[in-house]
Amino acid sequence: MSSDSTKEIAVISTTEGEMVVELWPDVAPKTVENFKTLARKGFYDGTCFHRVIKGFMIQGGDPLTKDPTRERSWGTGDPGYKIKAEFNDRNHDRGVLSMARSSDPDSAGCQFFICHGNPRFLDRQYTAFGKLIKGDEVLERIATTSTHTPDRPDKRMGVESVKIVPANSVK
Repeated sequence: MSSDSTKEIAVISTTEGEMVVELWPDVAPKTVENFKTLARKGFYDGTCFHRVIKGFMIQGGDPLTKDPTRERSWGTGDPGYKIKAEFNDRNHDRGVLSMARSSDPDSAGCQFFICHGNPRFLDRQYTAFGKLIKGDEVLERIATTSTHTPDRPDKRMGVESVKIVPANSVK
């Protein structure tokens, strides 16, 4: 267990406000490391939450969402590699951060989602790797925005940046 002085959290700055996520390296070390590496490279900056389902989750992290003209292919982007699933005993409750994937359990790369409801049917089938500790009102705003088929927000729900910072630096 790392001490709080070395514990890192993610600050997700969006067009709707800021969400702060505690990461769970104890249950999903490789997933957390991958997320932190991508965030530090600025991989998520300029993306958006491209899939929003009220009462279920908001999904983002697709590099293709940086280009609004590619909306038809949003949800298919990856960092050029896949990571192995790290299923664990953490429940998919509201505010939980988890990796999005295709039907192949080991197909996650960069896309993630934050639970809006309590989709427990995802437990032990998707890699939960963190939880919202601040910004629930931002999650609510994004999750309840109006959408069009296929679950795309009518107004862009942009991700301005994802920063990895020491836990003790956020009040």
